[in-house]
Amino acid sequence: MRTNMLQELMKQEHGCHGGEGFIHVFRAFTRKDSPVQVDFIDFVIIPSGATIGRHRHGDNREWYVIINGHCEMLFGNERVQVKPWDVLVNPPSGEHALYNNSGQDVTLVVFQVSKDGDSEH
Repeated sequence: MRTNMLQELMKQEHGCHGGEGFIHVFRAFTRKDSPVQVDFIDFVIIPSGATIGRHRHGDNREWYVIINGHCEMLFGNERVQVKPWDVLVNPPSGEHALYNNSGQDVTLVVFQVSKDGDSEH
């Protein structure tokens, strides 16, 4: 049995969706791994001061499960303060962003579900 430490699998992504700084991300699952309608499952660490830029996807829902830390998320024009154990969903074609101005890392799980099997990310 082969095991990997999640931290060793993390990659740095700079300027995610036009955001500032870098985030750490590990894509644990993609659609090619299974016939279900889940496009991907990502484990993400957003360092203090980093952001995920304002963007939108197609006809899918993107879910966020906050594991650790506090940050601000934007859904359309609504700014939401999020904390550990919050679960949020971005609707199809919804504009969204994430800003970590908290002074600590934010850890979250992001997964996307497509209605028709067409994924955009």
